[in-house]
Amino acid sequence: MFRTALILTLLMTALSAAEPAPGLLGVPVKDIDGKDVTLGAVKGGKVWLVVNVASECGYTRQYAGLQSLYDANKSKGLVVAGFPCNDFGGQEPGTDKAIKKFCKTSFNVTFPMYAKVKIKGDKPHPLFEKMMSKAEGFPGPVGWNFNKFLIGADGKLIARFASDTEPDSDELQKAIDKALK
Repeated sequence: MFRTALILTLLMTALSAAEPAPGLLGVPVKDIDGKDVTLGAVKGGKVWLVVNVASECGYTRQYAGLQSLYDANKSKGLVVAGFPCNDFGGQEPGTDKAIKKFCKTSFNVTFPMYAKVKIKGDKPHPLFEKMMSKAEGFPGPVGWNFNKFLIGADGKLIARFASDTEPDSDELQKAIDKALK
């Protein structure tokens, strides 16, 4: 009897671990090292702030604020995710390896970084395509680097913020605090 219960418990645990992450958190992406992952595969992530980033942009200084935001909120379940993109003014021309080095040496970035993506044009990355869709509730194209998308643990888009919304803004912090409750 005990053995059967143990086997059933182990089987149920294995099956629940294999469940795909919900909504946007289950969209396949590549991390900065080229490994196939999903946002939902990262441990401890309840709320996600997905940001399209660039190393040579006037907003590049926001890396420091994003790192501070991550440091202050990661124990509560916030994950900041950087997605480099060269679609806006050619301001992210580097390779993933060069971008990773730049982020570490220039801003000591420890939040997850992902492989460079396309956002504009006929074939945007599926994650950004979905986040920009009418179905997610905040439709429209990304206008520039450092747009911010707040995703809840349920994989649904909660809010969207323009490039000029600073990482330390009250508006962004209030939305994060509400999502983490």
